[in-house]
Amino acid sequence: QVQLVESGGGLVQPGGSLRLSCAASGFTFSNYWMNWVRQAPGKGLEWVSTINGAGDTDYADSVKGRFTISRDNAKNTLYLQMNSLAPDDTAVYYCAKRPFGEGQYDYWGQGTQVTVSS
Repeated sequence: QVQLVESGGGLVQPGGSLRLSCAASGFTFSNYWMNWVRQAPGKGLEWVSTINGAGDTDYADSVKGRFTISRDNAKNTLYLQMNSLAPDDTAVYYCAKRPFGEGQYDYWGQGTQVTVSS
């Protein structure tokens, strides 16, 4: 019974920061690549960032230098620290897992809304 539960979204002003969390259960968390994927209003899914079990990371160009993905394998938790937020970052942010850096996502969380607005 895999579960991914995102939290930490909300309303923030441009230039502000938020930290998203994803609590994982029902699988061996440390064995999986974890990802943040977002969907802006009226847009398709956009991959944001990934981290493997060893902590190696990668980012979409749109967030590189502003967002930091991390994980705590002991706590089965994935994080996304978002700094210097802009209105274009407004989206529903999803936590998703897959066994490798490519391929289909096995499971998704319910998503958490991030709204960047004055």
